[in-house]
Amino acid sequence: MRPFKKLISFDEAQRIAFSAARGIDRVEIVDVQNASMRVLSSEIKATMDVPPFDRAAMDGFAVLASDTFGAGLFDFKVVKIIGSIHAGEVSDIEISSGHCVEIATGAKIPKGADAVVIVEETERENEDVKIFKPVYPQANVSIKGSDISKGKNVLQEGESLNPSKIGVLTSLGLESVEVYQKPKVAIIPTGNEVAEIGKELKEGQVYNSNSYALACIAFENGGIPVRMDIVEDTRSALESVIKKALSNDFVVLSGGSSVGERDVLVDVVESLGKVLFHGVQVKPGKPLLLGEVEGKPVLGTPGYPTACLIDGYVFMAPIVRQLARLPKIERQKVSAKLSRRVVSTLGRQQFLTVKLKDNEAIPVFKESGAITSMAEADGYIEIPSNVDLVEKGDTVEVLLF
Repeated sequence: MRPFKKLISFDEAQRIAFSAARGIDRVEIVDVQNASMRVLSSEIKATMDVPPFDRAAMDGFAVLASDTFGAGLFDFKVVKIIGSIHAGEVSDIEISSGHCVEIATGAKIPKGADAVVIVEETERENEDVKIFKPVYPQANVSIKGSDISKGKNVLQEGESLNPSKIGVLTSLGLESVEVYQKPKVAIIPTGNEVAEIGKELKEGQVYNSNSYALACIAFENGGIPVRMDIVEDTRSALESVIKKALSNDFVVLSGGSSVGERDVLVDVVESLGKVLFHGVQVKPGKPLLLGEVEGKPVLGTPGYPTACLIDGYVFMAPIVRQLARLPKIERQKVSAKLSRRVVSTLGRQQFLTVKLKDNEAIPVFKESGAITSMAEADGYIEIPSNVDLVEKGDTVEVLLF
């Protein structure tokens, strides 16, 4: 057994982790239907006006605005209907004074008309329309280019695409878009005690749950998880697999990061590159290792599931997002009353998993090796390193998963 040489603070560990991750420079072309949550690698300039023509913003009647001036509830104006236009139709009707066209929302405004009277402010009698309220020129009309004008920069490099921005792209008729590639995240389970799911457990073994959970974290944060085979706890095996995994952008190992006789990951990373830190003042998840090999971050998480997943959420996910050029995740927070007293450890920032019920935060943490400490939780509370006691009934902020 070897003690940790030095535990660094949670804040310092996060600062180092962020500085070790640099955004992917590779780009690719993707269909817009697959571009959600991708990051633009260049600005988008409008090649056309949106809308591409003056169109009705409401159902009603296309008119000359001057024909409605002075209209009132008891002094209405009357115009004659000379046709109708539905959305998508092309019409050669031209409006002159005293006439109108029935028009649907989205339909192109006919020649001569400069406004739309909404149907609720009219009354139809055969081919005549009574207008009870005046409209001004361009009233209820979406003017050509009023949303997007041709030549305008509508989206910037580095923007993360969401449904509304996909809508902008498709409104311009774009079928594909250039984005930064997703980072590939190699996920390596280690340990002689770990067995792959689908195989019979030998005495003393547990199933490989961590790599599947870490793969989900990678995927949900913009990465492409690359799950690799279980590796035994030997220096030669770890050196070999890390060298192989460096074809990816980020290497994450589960297990072997602590200080036991077989926890040789720190030595392997040190021999291949450099160790940025080993051991963080957090609970659970203290045996966290971050190194850099050939310019790529290598993260070693504890083997115990809860500690592994906490480090996955708190350290791995932000690194993946930074590589993917996605914005930092802002977890939703809710306030609740703590259901019981919690004793923490001075000098270590604690992440306490809780479930929410009736405005109470109920601790569900059992131990670092209990996966249900995460599965039963709705989120977690952060207990600062300078706090050793949180009383029952205290208001706490729960960061939701």
